[in-house]
Amino acid sequence: MIHFENPEGPDSVLNLFKENGFDDTQITKIVRTRPHLLLSDPENTLLPKIEFFRSKGVSSSDIPRIITKSPDLLNRSLENHIIPCYDFLKSVLVVNKKVITTLKRSRWSFLNNITKNMVPNIELLREVGASQIAISFFVTTYPDFAFIKPTKFVKAVQEVKEMGFNPSKVVFMEAIRVVLLLTKPTWEYKFEIFKRWGWSKEDNLSAFKKQPKFMTNSEEKITKVMNFLVNNFGRPSTDIAKTPVVLNLSLEKRIIPRCSVVQILLAKDLVKNDLSLSTFLLPNEKWFLERFVIKFQYAVPQLLSVYQNKMDLIDVEFQSEKVGGTELL
Repeated sequence: MIHFENPEGPDSVLNLFKENGFDDTQITKIVRTRPHLLLSDPENTLLPKIEFFRSKGVSSSDIPRIITKSPDLLNRSLENHIIPCYDFLKSVLVVNKKVITTLKRSRWSFLNNITKNMVPNIELLREVGASQIAISFFVTTYPDFAFIKPTKFVKAVQEVKEMGFNPSKVVFMEAIRVVLLLTKPTWEYKFEIFKRWGWSKEDNLSAFKKQPKFMTNSEEKITKVMNFLVNNFGRPSTDIAKTPVVLNLSLEKRIIPRCSVVQILLAKDLVKNDLSLSTFLLPNEKWFLERFVIKFQYAVPQLLSVYQNKMDLIDVEFQSEKVGGTELL
C-alpha cells in the first residue's frame, strides 16, 4: 500500500504521462503494475528518460507503447543503465533505427545486464567468425536470445558449429535460436516425428541446415503438412526434406490452394511431373497467380475458383466431361 502525503505529486506524474502521449488505458496499466512510479519526480527523473528515447528517434506514439510494455525502464538510471545499453546496442547494430526496433521487440533490451550477458555473447559470435550482418540480424530479430546466459549460449554456438553451419551466414543465427529454444528431449522427439515419415537422421540434419525454423513447428502442424503433401498430394517425404521451408507455410491458406491448382494442371499434362515444391509453394502471390492460374485459364477456366476454394477438384473433373459429345474444357 502506497500512501500519498501530497496528491500534487501523483497528479504531476499523471499529467506528465498525458502530456507525452500516454492514453488513459496505458496510464492505468503503468500505475497498476508500478504504483510507486507515482512517487517519482516527474521533471528530474521521468521526463529525461522519455526525452532521451525521443532524441534517438523513437516516435511519440511508440514511446508510450514501449514504456507501457516495460514500465521498469523508468526505474533504471539514465546515466548508469539506459545510455550505456543504448551505446552498446548502437555499436553492435550500427544503425539507430535497428536499436529502436530491438527496443520495441524486446522489453529486455534495456532492462537486462548487458555487460553480464549480451557483451560476452556478442564477443563469442565475433570470435567464431559471425558477420556483422548476421549479428545485427540476430540481435534485431531475436533480441531476447542475445541475453541468454553465456554458459548456455556457448554450448548452443558450439553445437551449431559442429553441425557444419557457416558462422558468417544468417542461417547460423537461426540455428542458434532453435537450439536454444528446444530442450534436448524435444529436439530428439522432433527427429522421431520425421523418422515416422521416412526421414533418416541425415535427411533431418540436412533439412535443418537449410531451414532451422521448421524444427520449432508443433507436432500437429508437422503431421498435418506431411500428411497432406505425402498422402494427398502424392509427394515422397524426402521431397519435403529437400525443401523444409514448406513446413513453415500455412496449410489452409497456401499449401492446399496451390497444390489444388497444380494437381489439376498435372492431371491435364499442362505442367511437368517433376515440378519441385519450391517452384510453386515459395513464390509470392502475384507470381503464382500469373504462372499457374492466369496462364492456364484458357484450358481450365475454373482454376481461379479452385484456388480461392470456391470449387472442389471433383467439380472441375465433372465439368471437364463430355456433354452431348462436346467437351467443356
